[in-house]
Amino acid sequence: MAEELLFKKEAAAEYDRAFAHVTGYFMPFLLRAADVRPGMRVLDIATGTGLSAEVALAAVGPTGHVTASDVSPAMVDKARERLGNAPNASASVEDGQALSFSDESFDAVLCNLGLMFFPDPVRGLSEFRRVLRPGRRAAVSVNTVVERSYNHQINVIIGRYVPSLTEAVTRTFALGEASRMQSLFADAGFVDVETHTVKHTFVLPSFDAYYGPFERGGGSTGQALASLPNDIRKAVREEVRRYFGDKGGPIESETEYRIASGRR
Repeated sequence: MAEELLFKKEAAAEYDRAFAHVTGYFMPFLLRAADVRPGMRVLDIATGTGLSAEVALAAVGPTGHVTASDVSPAMVDKARERLGNAPNASASVEDGQALSFSDESFDAVLCNLGLMFFPDPVRGLSEFRRVLRPGRRAAVSVNTVVERSYNHQINVIIGRYVPSLTEAVTRTFALGEASRMQSLFADAGFVDVETHTVKHTFVLPSFDAYYGPFERGGGSTGQALASLPNDIRKAVREEVRRYFGDKGGPIESETEYRIASGRR
């Protein structure tokens, strides 16, 4: 899996502050696409700090079970802490393209903003399908375009100073087209494939409320910022501030996800 996904611990620590409200808004749409119901066994792939798994756990209730997985051990540690002592939750380090689970182990498979980072998305989706029970659904969400993403405008600006990061930004949006998702799911053997978009404008009380978690190392954006010399970090901050038209009050971030699902 991509090296930049093996976040350092400080990235995991700030990740929640950056993304909790975003995940909380979009996850119900992903659960609906996967037809998640009480009592189901659910696998959440690329779980990050477990924000998405936590929402899934509430949806399946005490008679269901959620397995949270991520390629990053630091993220899995955070997910395990988040899920705490819930008897119907577990967390494990997993490569989404080579899952350790038996065939037909789960009633639903979820992947929130993870598939675009897979070196071979079809191989990943084929693994999702393999561990699904017949007739059940897998659902994924991906970014659509930079202009309607929560934080990747920052990555584009960083890329102007560090051209080597530009490829990673491009890959982040490589699966944004509905037709692309349709063909990937079909190639992986899914049927009854559906795609739709969900859009929301997040209002942050201030620029610092938005930018601070990234500035402190949150997620891949924060790790990229942390690697820059101080003068370039300041230049990036100022450019992002101008991008959002910051005048000292609330700022808005329009965010759009493409959600795709298919049935085994």
